[in-house]
Amino acid sequence: MNYFMLLSADLRNIMARLGVRTVDDLIGRTDLLEQRKAVEHWKGKGVDLAPLLVQPDVENAVLHQTEPQDHGLEKALDNVLIKKAAAAIESGTPVSGSFEIGNHNRTVGAMLSNRIARKYGDDGLPDGTIEFNFTGSVGQSFGAFLAPGVTFNVSGDANDHLGKGLSGGRITLVPPAGSTFVPEETIITGNVALYGATGGEMFVRGVAGERFCVRNSGANAVVEGVGDHGCEYMTGGVAVIIGKTGRNFAAGMSGGEAYVLDEDGEFYVRCNKERVDLDPVEAGSEDEETLIRLINDHRNYTGSPVAENIIANWDEFRSKFVKIMPRDYKRILEERRLNEETGDRVLVPNG
Repeated sequence: MNYFMLLSADLRNIMARLGVRTVDDLIGRTDLLEQRKAVEHWKGKGVDLAPLLVQPDVENAVLHQTEPQDHGLEKALDNVLIKKAAAAIESGTPVSGSFEIGNHNRTVGAMLSNRIARKYGDDGLPDGTIEFNFTGSVGQSFGAFLAPGVTFNVSGDANDHLGKGLSGGRITLVPPAGSTFVPEETIITGNVALYGATGGEMFVRGVAGERFCVRNSGANAVVEGVGDHGCEYMTGGVAVIIGKTGRNFAAGMSGGEAYVLDEDGEFYVRCNKERVDLDPVEAGSEDEETLIRLINDHRNYTGSPVAENIIANWDEFRSKFVKIMPRDYKRILEERRLNEETGDRVLVPNG
C-alpha cells in the first residue's frame, strides 16, 4: 500500500509539472513526449519516432476509453459448466458431464474456478468432486487457474497456455478417438503450457510445444516430449518428460525438479547447465518413488503405452532418467534437512 501511495504521489508531481489534472487527460498526449537525442545503441540509432507521436487532426478527438467493452462473457462455455456444477459448488455433491468444445472456447474453467474460490478459498473442493470431459480442439488457456477438486479430461488437442495458472485442479489430454498419428511423436498442445501454475496436476499423452512449465511454481506434470526452453524459469513443482526435449532446457530454472528420459544420451547438450545439475536417479531413492508414482498416474489417467512400457521395464529405464535440479535450490533443501536433524536455528533463503 505504501508503495502505491508513493507511486501515485510521484505521478501527481509529474502531471502537475506537465499541467495535466487527471490521468484521462494524460492518455494519448503524444505532444508531451520527446524522442531522446543522440541515441548511440546500434538498435536505436537512426530510428525516427515522429510518425508515432503525431496528434490526430480530428476535432474533439477522444483519446481514452469512454465506452464499456463487451467481452461477450454471457456466451462463455463456463456459464454452462457453472450450471452443471451447481450442486458441487453449493454442497460438495460430486458431478460429472461431457461437452463438445472448439478452439473459440478460451480460458475455459476460469469462471468456474472463481465461483469455487469465492466459497471455499484456496482449499477448493475435495479431489474428484467435479469431473468434466471435453471432446474437440480446446482454445487458448484451457483450464486456466483450475481450482482444487476439478478435473478436466480432454480427448482432442489443445492450443497455447494449457493449464495457465493451474491452481490445484487436474487436466488430462489424450489424442482424439480414432486418430492415426503416434502421440509420442506428435505435438498435441501448444506453447507455454502450465505458465505460472501454482498447484495441481497435468498429464499429456503426446508432445507439448515450447516453454513447457515456464514459471511453474507448484504443479506436477507428465508429458511425452517438449519443444525448446522446457521448464524455463521454473521455481517449483515436478516435471516429468518421458520423451525428447528441445534445446535450452532449464534456462533460468531456480526451483522445483525435472526428470527427463534420456534414451539417446544426448540430453546433456540440449540442457542449459548454467544453474542446474544433472544427476542420476538412484535405486530406492525418493526420486525413484516420485517418478514411479507420477508415471503410474500418467498411465492410469491417459492409457499411455509409453508409460506402460516404462513401468513394465522399470529396472531398464530407471538408469536412463536424468534428474535436473537447480544447484542453489538443492543446497537450500539440504541445509533445511540438516537444520531439522540438528535442531539448529540457522536461517536459509525463503526459510
